[in-house]
Amino acid sequence: MSSCQPVRFKDKKTFAARNRDSEAIKAQYPDKIPVIIERFKNERNLPVLDKIKYLVPFDMTMGSLASIVRKRLQLSSAQSLFLLVNQKSMTCASTVIGDVYKDEKDDDGFLYIVYASQEIFG
Repeated sequence: MSSCQPVRFKDKKTFAARNRDSEAIKAQYPDKIPVIIERFKNERNLPVLDKIKYLVPFDMTMGSLASIVRKRLQLSSAQSLFLLVNQKSMTCASTVIGDVYKDEKDDDGFLYIVYASQEIFG
């Protein structure tokens, strides 16, 4: 049985290419953060997002970002959604993304977030 898991952004492009992309984005949009949002690799209940690259204002909260992802996935209010930064840490909904970016951005300049339908501990 083959999995229909899409290829990860980090696996599609070299570090140098990703770094160039993030630098170009930050130069063009200095008030925005380049964010990559992908489905957690073991997630089976939630659909795959139609796009993974997002430009997010520094002052947006994680809760607002979660609402945007929920809308894009067309989730019902009964379906749960968890956003994990760097596939490990959940952040408070009131946390400003600029602070998350400062602490958690990848060396390539992107902030990586995965989404899942249940909390992932590991």
